Amino acid sequence: MAKQKGDVKTVGTIDDRTYYKTIDGYLVKAKGAVSKDKILSDPKFARTRENMAEFGNVGKSAKSLRTPFSNLLQKSADQRMISRLVSQCFSVLKTDTVSKRGKRTVAKGDLSLLDDFEFNNRGLLSTTLLAPYTIAFTRTTGNVVFDLPAFIPQQEISAPEGATHYQVQLAAAAINFNAKKNKAFQIASGILPFDNNATTDLSLTLSLPANSTYPVFVLLQVQFLAQLNTDYYPLTNGAFNACAVIDVDIP
Repeated sequence: MAKQKGDVKTVGTIDDRTYYKTIDGYLVKAKGAVSKDKILSDPKFARTRENMAEFGNVGKSAKSLRTPFSNLLQKSADQRMISRLVSQCFSVLKTDTVSKRGKRTVAKGDLSLLDDFEFNNRGLLSTTLLAPYTIAFTRTTGNVVFDLPAFIPQQEISAPEGATHYQVQLAAAAINFNAKKNKAFQIASGILPFDNNATTDLSLTLSLPANSTYPVFVLLQVQFLAQLNTDYYPLTNGAFNACAVIDVDIP
């Protein structure tokens, strides 16, 4: 593909070229010389069809993973989050050692590769929340428990300029990659002051369906706010809120 130059930018298809806008600017690409029908039926394109099938599974799996957490990710995801998640899901698919070429799936790969995935490159959880915490999931009961011992926020949280408060949110879901929809369960702390005083111990507990046979993904978000009088406002539209996968439990 090539970038469009000049003052006038074009979006659409003209002759054999397609013009479109991306976060990287206005681009242009030529139409493929091979018809769709030929790709889907010609034996010469068997490898292409296999690759298409696996890329399709990767895209669907990435959507299955992010959709239940959409309300969190609206506040804490960078513009390239989807493409980064798709790329990581493809790495997972390549670890599927039981399926034939073209039949590999993310669900049969090593899902632990999604552990520690950061949804916001502008605010990494690993460099935002420095205080040690623990996360425990009990599959027989479905309970997810997050414990954050007392700490001093200004020493253990890296906050953007202007933040006066923060909030911690825990979310978890058992993901069936073949289902159209999966349900996430969420719980949030109160709005906490970002100051130099020691906090009290913080514990958040979620209850998922007991004895689930699906992999469970646990996410943690740290959201920053600014106080004005008695109200609290999200800081910079959530540009620096941190959110990441903190646990993947595989049955």
